[in-house]
Formats: sequence, C-alpha cells, structure tokens
Amino acid sequence: MRSTAVLKRVLTARNREGAARSARPPLVRELPLIVALYLAYKFGRRAANGQFAEARDNAEWVWELERALRLPGEKLVQDLLLHSETVIRFVNVYYATVHFPAIVVFLVWMYWRRPGHFVWVRWVLTWLTGAALVLHLLFPLAPPRLFRPSRMMDTGVVYGPAVYDKPAADSMANQFAAMPSLHVGWAVFIAVALIVATRSRWRWLWLLHPLITVTAVVGTGHHYWMDGLVACAILAVVLAVLRPPRGAPRPSAPAARNPASADGPGPDPGTDAQGTGETALDARDGRASPSDLARRDG
Repeated sequence: MRSTAVLKRVLTARNREGAARSARPPLVRELPLIVALYLAYKFGRRAANGQFAEARDNAEWVWELERALRLPGEKLVQDLLLHSETVIRFVNVYYATVHFPAIVVFLVWMYWRRPGHFVWVRWVLTWLTGAALVLHLLFPLAPPRLFRPSRMMDTGVVYGPAVYDKPAADSMANQFAAMPSLHVGWAVFIAVALIVATRSRWRWLWLLHPLITVTAVVGTGHHYWMDGLVACAILAVVLAVLRPPRGAPRPSAPAARNPASADGPGPDPGTDAQGTGETALDARDGRASPSDLARRDG
C-alpha cells in the first residue's frame, strides 16, 4: 500500500538521521578548529588589555549595582574560606589548575564517547566564548582583588599558587577581562552537558563542579557575583537557541543485538522467528530444544 511505503521511507530517513548524528566528526577538522577558536579568544583578550581607568570605573558601577540588588558581599565568602588555610589553599589550586584542563578533558570525552552530542557542545562553547570575548572588549572590569572598596586580598599571592603578576598593559594575561566569568560559564555548561548526555543516577554530582568553581572565583577575589550571573545568562540564551540532540545513539550500545527493520522492531534475540522459545544458543550447540524432544517422544 502507498501509506505503508511512505511510512517505510519516513522510518528509513529517521534511521539515517540518527546514524548521521552518532557519526564521529573527523578529528582533522575538529582539532584545528578548536585550536583556532581558542587562539582567537586568547589574543582577543590581550587586545583589550591596559584599560586601567575604564576598568576601575566599571568596577565601581558593578559594585554599586550589586549593593542595590542586595547581593551578599564577595568578602563574606573570602572571610569564610580564610578560617582554614587548608580550604583556602585547595580553592586557590582549584581556581588555578582545574578550569582549562577540565574543558579539554570534557571535549575529548564527548568526542570519543558521545559523538552525537559533540557538535552541539562545540557550537555552544563557541557562541558562549565568543559572546564573552565581546564583553571583555566592550566592558573591561577590574576584579575585586584590584578594587580597593571591596577590601579583598589576592589569596593566590598570599597563600599560593599565584595566577597573575601585577597588571601591565603588555601582559599576555588580561586581568581586566573579568566580565563575564568563563570559569563559571564553562563549569556550568560542563555539568549541563554531562547530565544531558549520560544516564547514570550519579550524573547530578557534576553540579559540584560549578558550585566549587563559583566559590573559588569569588572567594579568591578574581570575580564579582555579577560576572558569574552574566555568564549564566549568556549560556541560557545560547542553550535556548542551540538545543541538545534528541535520541542521539550511543556508540557503546551495540545496535546488532536488536535489529530493526523498516516495518518495526525485529524479533527478540533470545527466541526463534516462530516464537517457540527455542534459542539460537540451542541451535548452535547442536542440542535439541524442548519442543523437538516433545515431538520426538510423541
């Protein structure tokens, strides 16, 4: 019938679409693209360096806005962390060493284990990072550790490890690129993507990563609350436009165990085509199935 033929074509098209989503994109294309995007971001940050006066004026504006919104002072978080030298050293190390390696490991894992989600991940990170770069260029911001009214110290300098030297216009690291916080934006997206792409009941523990990251960036004096909130707002907009793929097949699940034809799912691998309950294992081993024995005895 014509309707059956149309249904078969639709099902076949969906199967091909699913296979295309699960295909691993070529590494020869993805690796140079990611490296190029990272270098563009890195050198773009440097282009906005040296705007000392504007960065301090913007810091005063952000500080007053946070007080108007009755957000808790960032120094409150730092004072709590300073009650334990072990805790403050751990937070310093987390801020200095986890951010970039975490995103690299995340991308490698998604590429290898969840290829159906990898392209979505790459595009979300591209738009999130690109929007952050635009804000770095348009809105230089002195972090709390460089803004005297905050009364916050650079805990990395005091307790180690130190991430930055004194601000300089020719420095490779732009210390005034605080708005928004990509530490927070990337950490939140890593948690979101892993929760979406996995099915383990423990996957919600990935939320600990952005929670520790927010504590670290605020408590060490590197970011205001608003830096993280703006990063999350940008991420929310990007995710609203770029939805994760639905039903992307996973390479770890062998498709051959339950083949499906265009007309619907195939027979269960544990039974024969007639539904007698005789297994393929019986046939391979040369043993008679229960139904054969019954016919022989009769």
